[in-house]
Amino acid sequence: MVMSAIKRHGQAAAAALQFLTRIPVPVTVPFEPVMLARTVIYFPAAGLIIGGVLAGGFAALDLFSSAMPAAVLLLAIWTALSGGLHLDGWMDTADGVLSHRSRERMLEIMKDSRVGAMGVIAGVLLLLFKFTLLAEWMGREDGVRALSLLAVVPIWSRWWMGAAIAGWPNARQGEGIGALFHLASGRQVTAGFIAAVLGTVVCTVLNGFNWRETLLILAGCILFTLIAGSLMAMWLSRKLGGLTGDTYGALNEAVEAVLLFAGLLSIHLFT
Repeated sequence: MVMSAIKRHGQAAAAALQFLTRIPVPVTVPFEPVMLARTVIYFPAAGLIIGGVLAGGFAALDLFSSAMPAAVLLLAIWTALSGGLHLDGWMDTADGVLSHRSRERMLEIMKDSRVGAMGVIAGVLLLLFKFTLLAEWMGREDGVRALSLLAVVPIWSRWWMGAAIAGWPNARQGEGIGALFHLASGRQVTAGFIAAVLGTVVCTVLNGFNWRETLLILAGCILFTLIAGSLMAMWLSRKLGGLTGDTYGALNEAVEAVLLFAGLLSIHLFT
């Protein structure tokens, strides 16, 4: 019984990495609704691995590169780690919801593999915003202290994807990637939240933050994730009648950008 549970959760963790990253995981996993619902627990763990790679890249680039080229390289690594999956969702969502067409037409536009003008504009603006924030972080003398802040950003953006999956209906009524996770519930989201909290504490404590600072960072991550994620999810759901796989990616990108910005503001305010 115990070994069976360990196997199920091990497969769920592997599936989360396979689904959310391009990190090779040589494990065969049954991509079934029950299994996929369980993977929501491990979305923050996938984010932690991405954040760890980014923090390592930040530290390495800081040794030999100036801020702006390093920011470009780090942003390229960040995008490559997910294979551009979430960025693609951001652009497809922009194409659909900013077309100001009917709900049905918006969903059709989002299914189109081609990227339109609004998607390109939204993608460029997002990348520019992230680039400038990373360059600001890397340009500071105490920038290395921001390593743990950078590491926790993907944790919370990916936890919010799971929360959105469980918290809002599927706009396509059983179609698309998002529909595969229809069995995800508040129980998995809560377990993922606990994992996100633990991951955040580990990152901050290992990087030298005291418990007061750790609690402030944790509170900020939770607050900004909930505010930014909820507002955007409610807006998208109202426009589309629910959420889709593309909008989950868009939510991930939005939360990442907000947390990056909030992290930079906190560095300016408290250092």
